[in-house]
Amino acid sequence: MTTSPQTSAPSRSRIATASLIGTAIEFYDFYIYGTAAALVLNTAFFPEMDQVAGNLAAFSTFAVAFISRPLGSAVFGHWGDRIGRKSMLVVSLLVMGLSTVVIGLLPGYASIGVLAPVLLVLLRFTQGIGLGGEWGGAALLATEHAPPGKRGLYAMFPQLGPSAGFIVANGLFLVLGETLSEGQFDSWGWRLPFVASLLLVIVGLYVRLKISETPVFQQAMDERRIAKVPFAGLMRHQWRRVLLGAGAMTIAYTLFYTATTYCLAYGTDTLQIPRTTMLALTMVGVVFMAAGTVVSAVVSDRVGRRRTLITGTIAAVVWGLVMFPLMETRSVLLVGVALAGALALMGLVFGPMGAYLPELFRTEFRYSGASTAYSLGGVLGGAVPPLVATAMQASGLGALAVGGYVAAMALLSLLCLLALPETGDSTLR
Repeated sequence: MTTSPQTSAPSRSRIATASLIGTAIEFYDFYIYGTAAALVLNTAFFPEMDQVAGNLAAFSTFAVAFISRPLGSAVFGHWGDRIGRKSMLVVSLLVMGLSTVVIGLLPGYASIGVLAPVLLVLLRFTQGIGLGGEWGGAALLATEHAPPGKRGLYAMFPQLGPSAGFIVANGLFLVLGETLSEGQFDSWGWRLPFVASLLLVIVGLYVRLKISETPVFQQAMDERRIAKVPFAGLMRHQWRRVLLGAGAMTIAYTLFYTATTYCLAYGTDTLQIPRTTMLALTMVGVVFMAAGTVVSAVVSDRVGRRRTLITGTIAAVVWGLVMFPLMETRSVLLVGVALAGALALMGLVFGPMGAYLPELFRTEFRYSGASTAYSLGGVLGGAVPPLVATAMQASGLGALAVGGYVAAMALLSLLCLLALPETGDSTLR
C-alpha cells in the first residue's frame, strides 16, 4: 500500500501558491464575464431585444461556457492522465486567459452587427474549455502532493481561488462604477477587467512553470499504471461516481451563481438597489464564502468529507427558502444577510470538494473523473439557475419560486452525497 509522499516545506508553499493563483486567475476571468453579463452585455451585444430578452440572451452566453466545460474536462483530463498534471495546468491557463483578453477587445453590435454576439459565443465557449481543465489539475496538484491526513487542508488552496478571483473581479467593477460615468462604463469601461487579465496570466504562468509533477502521478508512471484512454476506463469502471459527484457539486454552483450573477441583475433591475451597493454587498458575501471554505476544508480532515458536506447541504435546503424573502425587503442590511448566508453555505460545501472529488477516483483517470464531475455539476448548478430564475421572474412566479428552486437543487445534492462513500481515510493510488 502506498501513501502520498511527504514534500519539503518550501515545495509545499510553492504547491499552495500555484494551485491558489491558478484558480484565482481562472475564476477571475470567469466572474468578470458573469458580472458583465448582469450589467452591460445585454445592451452591448443584444441591443435589439427588450430588457428581459436581453438579460436572457446575455445569461445564455454565460451558460455556453458551462456547456463547453465538460468538453474541456474530457480533453484536458485525457492528457492530464496520460502525460501529467503540470503541462495541462499551463495550457488551460493560456486558453482561458487569452480568450478573456480577446472578449475585452471584441467590437460590439453597433460596430459589426450580428457577428459580435456570434464571436462572443465562440470566445465564451473557448473560455469554458480552458476552465474545464483548470480546476481538476489544480485540485490534483494540491491533493496528490498532500501528506496523509492533510488532503483537505492542502486542497483548500485551489478552493480559495474562486473567492480571491471574485473579490478582484468585483473590486475592479466597483472601482470602475465609482470613477466612470454610466455612459463611459457601458461604452468601454467594462472592457478593462477583461484586458487586465493578460497581466494575471503572465504571473500565473511564471508560478506554474516552476512546479514539479505530483508524486502520486509520477509513481503511477513508474509502475506503468497509465491508461491508454483514461476517459473510456473512467466510464467503464467509475461512471456512477462521476454522475453522483456531479450531483453533489450542483448546490455549490447553484448557491454561488444565484447569489451573484442572478441576484446582481435582480437587485439592480427589480429591487432598484444601486449597482455599486449590490457589488459591495456581494464582495462582503464572498468574504463569508472564503471563511466557509477554510472552515469546512479543515474540519473535513477531522470528521470526514461526506459528513461535512451533508451538513452544509442540509443547511442550504433551508436557506434557499429564506434567501429571497430577505431580498424582497429591499433593506440593504437584510439583502446583505441573504447574500452572505448563501455564499457562506456555498463555501461550506465547496471547501471539502477539492479533496473529495479527486479521492473518489483512481490515479489512472483521476484528472478525467474529478474534472468531469466538477464540470457536469456546473452545467446543472451554474448555467441553469440564472436562466431559470430570470424566466421565473418574467413569468410572474416571483422570487419565492426561485428560492424553492435553490432548495430543490440542495436536496438533489444531498441525495447524491448519501449514495457516495466517505473518502477522507482513503489512500491515493
